[in-house]
Amino acid sequence: MIELTQVTKRYRTGQVETTALDRIDLQIEAGEYVAITGPSGCGKSTLLGLLGLLDVPTSGSYRLQGEEVAARSSRELAAIRRGRISFVFQSFNLVDEMTVHDNVQLALRYGELSGKAQRQRVAEVLERLGLSHRADHHPSQLSGGQQQRVAIARAIASRPALLLADEPTGNLDSAHGQEVMRLLRELNDEGTTLVMVTHSAEHAALASRGVRLLDGRVLVDTYADQL
Repeated sequence: MIELTQVTKRYRTGQVETTALDRIDLQIEAGEYVAITGPSGCGKSTLLGLLGLLDVPTSGSYRLQGEEVAARSSRELAAIRRGRISFVFQSFNLVDEMTVHDNVQLALRYGELSGKAQRQRVAEVLERLGLSHRADHHPSQLSGGQQQRVAIARAIASRPALLLADEPTGNLDSAHGQEVMRLLRELNDEGTTLVMVTHSAEHAALASRGVRLLDGRVLVDTYADQL
């Protein structure tokens, strides 16, 4: 599904050039559950942004489902990303002026579903995540765990092939964090390819594969059955 070949990402600020990713080679098959770990500043979030087509590499190749996407324009990347890739962030990124229902429906607004079909899909995912009774509430009226479940509902409403999670439990207590991890595991069991950035060794251990970065390079790439 994902094939990175010698991917490098550099940022320049004035006269200073920083290499965030350095000749990364990485393949991820459809249906895998991959945890990306490493110290702060090692390139984890940069890698996730590239995988999600939010950024492009300075050099190297990125093939997504067999399609080369490294040199595409921002408009082309947005079109490729739509309906195929979704994100779950640590900060939830919900719109407080909108209800839970409308926050989730945002993920479907620019797709091909009719308004009626969108509302039905939203109702389905809210029911699945135990949020039907909160559909008319606003994010500020919810607990942190409930807000993250809304964010997950929004992410899966379009039934993406690839789900990218950046520290999805970072703002949650341990109980709500475990609940979110259980939901992510269920989604992966149903066939969604899941790539998660985490600082938690406990949560990383739940993945079927662990990729550890250091100084922008892959230091360790280990499958669970090798541990």
